[in-house]
Amino acid sequence: MSTIATVGLEAVPTALSQKLSSREHPDAQRAFERARETFVDGRRIDMGALSASLGVDRTSLFRWVGNRDALLGEVLWSLAIPTLVQAEGVAGEGPGPEALAELFGAFAADLIEAPYFRAFLQREPARALRLLTTTEGAIQRRYVATAEWLIATRLGGVAVGQLEPHALAYLLVRVSESFTYSDLIAGESPSIDRARAAFRHVLRVD
Repeated sequence: MSTIATVGLEAVPTALSQKLSSREHPDAQRAFERARETFVDGRRIDMGALSASLGVDRTSLFRWVGNRDALLGEVLWSLAIPTLVQAEGVAGEGPGPEALAELFGAFAADLIEAPYFRAFLQREPARALRLLTTTEGAIQRRYVATAEWLIATRLGGVAVGQLEPHALAYLLVRVSESFTYSDLIAGESPSIDRARAAFRHVLRVD
């Protein structure tokens, strides 16, 4: 497993992520994997249908994985991790702001182009924004923590302009959200080119 994947998986643990990482809760793992398959197929994760497919009642399912938002959050982040790894493969592991801007740009591009992810945004826009772009879920905090680690390893943890690493990480995540979910936030088409330009601007590449 790549370093960025390990960092991402360990960032901001939740009750469900701890269950899944311990491998001591096979029922939770089985429910999570079934839910993930459903999501990647472009279908809505329905707790009633999921419990029926597993041959258990809803009470057991909720005991294993928590509520629907908790399960969705883990599914979303589990898909973000390999996407980050893929973006790192495109950008390379070299230091410096240009490679880091390319990594964030490649990650945003993959999200914009992923059919199952766009289907989720169109199917449940309000829930998607709440889970992905607010602190109500763990996804944004995980992304910020991972971005801060990238800044520490790629830029030596130094400030860019007047922004210390945590503030810079938060800004980069918000830039990513703004261009990836621009159709939901501002009614504009998501733009890979604008996202890449914005990352380069924030990181002072140009």
